[in-house]
Amino acid sequence: MPDLDAQRDAILAALVPVAEGIAATFGAVCEVVVHDYRRPEKSVVAVAGSVTGRAVGGAMSEIGMRVLARGDEARDELNYLTRTGDGRLLKSSTMVLRDSTGTVFGALCVNVDAGAVQQAHALLGALAGTGETVQAPVTTFGNDIDSVVDAILDAHRLRRHQSWAGLDRAGRVELFRSLDEHGVFAVRRAIEQVAARLGISRASAYNYLSQARAATGPACEGARP
Repeated sequence: MPDLDAQRDAILAALVPVAEGIAATFGAVCEVVVHDYRRPEKSVVAVAGSVTGRAVGGAMSEIGMRVLARGDEARDELNYLTRTGDGRLLKSSTMVLRDSTGTVFGALCVNVDAGAVQQAHALLGALAGTGETVQAPVTTFGNDIDSVVDAILDAHRLRRHQSWAGLDRAGRVELFRSLDEHGVFAVRRAIEQVAARLGISRASAYNYLSQARAATGPACEGARP
């Protein structure tokens, strides 16, 4: 039986110079991040370049949580657009890392600041008499996992334009189902954080999560009483 932790550590270590090489090739607009999903709250093990302000020991973003929630069914997500909290447009790719058993345990992420490209596009559009705004979801890139969970909660509330009190039972179960699909409950203490933000008890939060999972099956096994 191979020592899987040692194998995973070796893969992560081997990717550090790869990350540095990619970032050096593309210059200041590029950032490469190596994630170890065995520690969601401190998943960042290496950073080359600086686009999102990530730091070693920082937390994963909503994108990482989504990958984590999919488990071994996760697939690479390539050339997608997202936007930082301060409005900068990024073109990103997330490539999952697997050990010899096929288990997903991390990711190599590339973020390119596409702001300069967007500005050039807007200028050319203005000169040509046309204009087009690139729409992309806002992603919280934080070194604190609590801020990432809060951002996901806030996004859900904004999409629904309703408070917790304004949701019926089906809406509340659906909220917990969606949060679970996004990998929120893979994070330690997330159930307590969600309960506090919604103004409900920890027991009630577990109850709604159980109802959501009973209807659709567990997205992840991170939240347990």
